[in-house]
Amino acid sequence: MKHNTLLGKVFDVSNYLLLGLISISMILPILYIVGGSFASEAEISARSFFIIPKTITFDAYQYVFKDNALPRSLLVSVFVTIGGTLVNLFFTFTMAYALSRRNTPGRSIVMKMVVFTMLFSGGIIPTFLVVKNLGLLNSYWAVMLPVAINVFNLIVVKSFFEEIPNELLEAAKIDGCTDLGVLWRVVLPLSKPALATFSLFYAVANWNDFFNALLYLNEPSKWPLQVLLRQIVLLASGSLDFAAADPNYVKPPDQSIKMAVIVVGTLPILMVYPFLQKHFAKGVMLGAVKG
Repeated sequence: MKHNTLLGKVFDVSNYLLLGLISISMILPILYIVGGSFASEAEISARSFFIIPKTITFDAYQYVFKDNALPRSLLVSVFVTIGGTLVNLFFTFTMAYALSRRNTPGRSIVMKMVVFTMLFSGGIIPTFLVVKNLGLLNSYWAVMLPVAINVFNLIVVKSFFEEIPNELLEAAKIDGCTDLGVLWRVVLPLSKPALATFSLFYAVANWNDFFNALLYLNEPSKWPLQVLLRQIVLLASGSLDFAAADPNYVKPPDQSIKMAVIVVGTLPILMVYPFLQKHFAKGVMLGAVKG
């Protein structure tokens, strides 16, 4: 469609309006949560929706951070996210590279087994028993290794590796590179958009995951932020009720506490996006177009 025609201009305006409305519908709830985390109980009860509170108070954040449970869980989440993302990338990219080479022994059989896992899984109880029998229970490995590879991401990365000219790989081998050398020196430098994109996908998944931690981590001191956030949302104050014995302490509104914890839990992962934005738009098209 030509954009300098009347029909093209109408299409552009309609497209911008539609995308603008969708963006506003996504941004407004976030702004409401941020504003509500700084609001008083009376204002949250009186106003059904607002972005800027009339009276700004930091009681909810002071209540949340006064105990060391949330900062400790925040550090655990950072550790699990970084460690889990490195594990994800290592296993995904090495396995995808092996499956992308046509001379890999048993390639078709392994690929069928991989695709099979997209349709069927062992289930919660068998997975729990495997983790327990391997001695990983109540360790951070239990939340990293069972989800080391996302099959869909593996297939997309494999398709991307297959598009790399085989002549480059053969030239590297002639120069004396091993298969790992080819992967490290040739394939990965050409795969920066893929690395950035799937680093972001895996990091967001690891940051938001709470079920595996809830299932495998028994000690509250090892809980990541999302498990603590769940406790606060379900129990209003959760394990942060450090002031219950103080008769002079006035607890902030439960809704404000929930909003403050959501802001704290969301802000760190949002700060990662600007650093990967350059490669993200390019990387999301991986495997979508051939030629």
